[in-house]
Amino acid sequence: MEKFFNTAGPIKPDLHYYVKTEGRWDFSSVVNLIRHQKYFILHAPRQTGKTSSILALMHHLNESGQYEAVYANVEAAQAAREDIESAVRTICIEIARRHKMYIKNDLLNAVWLDIFEKSGPNYAVRELLSFWAQHADKPVVIMLDEVDALIGDTLISLLRQLRSGYDSRPESFPISAILCGVRDVRDYRIHSSRTKEIITGGSAFNIKAESLRLANFSPSQIQDLYEQHTEATGQVFEEEVLELAWNYTYGQPWLVNALAYEVTFNMKENRDRKRPITADAFREAKERLILRRDTHLDQLVDKLKEDRVRNVIQPLMEGKEQVEVIADDDLQYVIDLGLIRRGESKTYQISNQIYQEVIPRELTYTTQYTMRQDQRWYINKDGSLDMDKLLTAFQEFFRKNSEHWIQMFSYQEAGPQLLLQAFLQRIVNGGGRIEREYGFGRGRTDLFIEFFYPMENPTHKQEIVLELKILYSNLEKTIQDGIRQTKAYMDKCGTDVGHLLIFDRREGITWEEKIWKKEVEGIMVWGS
Repeated sequence: MEKFFNTAGPIKPDLHYYVKTEGRWDFSSVVNLIRHQKYFILHAPRQTGKTSSILALMHHLNESGQYEAVYANVEAAQAAREDIESAVRTICIEIARRHKMYIKNDLLNAVWLDIFEKSGPNYAVRELLSFWAQHADKPVVIMLDEVDALIGDTLISLLRQLRSGYDSRPESFPISAILCGVRDVRDYRIHSSRTKEIITGGSAFNIKAESLRLANFSPSQIQDLYEQHTEATGQVFEEEVLELAWNYTYGQPWLVNALAYEVTFNMKENRDRKRPITADAFREAKERLILRRDTHLDQLVDKLKEDRVRNVIQPLMEGKEQVEVIADDDLQYVIDLGLIRRGESKTYQISNQIYQEVIPRELTYTTQYTMRQDQRWYINKDGSLDMDKLLTAFQEFFRKNSEHWIQMFSYQEAGPQLLLQAFLQRIVNGGGRIEREYGFGRGRTDLFIEFFYPMENPTHKQEIVLELKILYSNLEKTIQDGIRQTKAYMDKCGTDVGHLLIFDRREGITWEEKIWKKEVEGIMVWGS
């Protein structure tokens, strides 16, 4: 059977191309932690390969003959919420079931119910693990996945049961425990309905020795993954594809695999393995992925509704020169979700180009499809985009509709930038694409439009830079800074066409004063 790129669930080596776990974390150090009887955390954003990595570790430990290691996924207990009895019962069933699956005996399956009934929910997990350790021929290692899916008192109970058995290891408790989830346990803020207080994960599980974060793929690992397909089928990837894969994803594993699956399996013409995978085909795969709003991307943008995420993403999208103080907890939470990363300039930015596109598109999704704008209104006779006509229309649209539309946005402070992007996306869709750059302390948002024309048989391409700035006080200084920044971005993009848009947020300024345009140093400057 032909292997394929995996986009759902753990890796199966006989079915999937994959990057070896050993290359993504320090495997020998992990084994040393277990040898030294440590309890530790493995965390990373969703769909980055945590489960595949922990399963690979379990098989390695069991095959070494030195340990009895069992992986168990406790996510099903989330449905019980804070019903501790129901949740702990579910966890005990899962541990016993997985023990039978991986260790091939009925030891825990035969006793878990009796232990649960005698011990009660606040001791059952501890007593079940203790029974296992006492009857196993080798030191026991337990790996609990999706721990941070548990809620409130259920999570507190599990963490404290693990802590209360810690001093009994290795004879009467697992020699090592590994908790897996999106976040580090220290960042848990657990709301206890029983005690009416917030308990930190660090206090509930203060036996943690290390927190390991599973890294994204490196450029060489992306190349290795894609070359597995070439070796298996003979189908080659153009060299530029590898560069695009890194730029689009920054190594986010699901995105790397999803793009490759889209271009090699979903695009029918590329099922012909004699046909090389071109950069243009890969760009089309990226656009399809974004427009289709696959589960991973849907889950990602759903997080944008949370206040903790908005507190970080909104000022980032505004690109202010000075950023208000952001709570460390909120910042770490958004990092753990995989939405942002620390860039080379030591400032935080959206994790990759695909997320940079997805976030503003999703925040204005309904806006794009409800505003009355037609691409044909802004097309020249030769099929090219008439930017002068388009931006003049936007000025009028913004004057008449901005207050109404921006109030509908959940990210109102970034409303002007989002509204322009929605307007442009509506016009450019089907004939081109928009690349975006924004981040903390940049003082602007950069847009780069590629528009291909005529649409029936594209043979030409427009490349246009738009620089967006917010005016709070000094107009002339804002224009000067904007011209300099626009020229720098034009040089970076290799184009000689640039526009600077200035959104005037000063109080007491009339629309007649806000709406204007003029040419400065060869760049059209637009007031809104």
